Amino acid sequence: MGLQETMKALSDPTRREILNMLKRHSMTSGEIEEQFDISFAAISRHLSVLRDADLVRDTREGKYVRYELNASVLEEIMLWVKSLQEN
Repeated sequence: MGLQETMKALSDPTRREILNMLKRHSMTSGEIEEQFDISFAAISRHLSVLRDADLVRDTREGKYVRYELNASVLEEIMLWVKSLQEN
């Protein structure tokens, strides 16, 4: 994914909160949805945007899908931002 898609995914406060939750441990979409006062469909859409931006990975466990943070994309962004600061 490109930087533009990643930045778009990070621009939404709900998606940033989901990433904060996933930095602690992997979670199912149901566990994530319990933390918000929005519909399951909205959470699914946020997870889809995060997955498309490669910010989260999903793994099927039986009838559940677990989501985990993909920190390598965030590291790439941090390196890019740091390179802008260098002379």
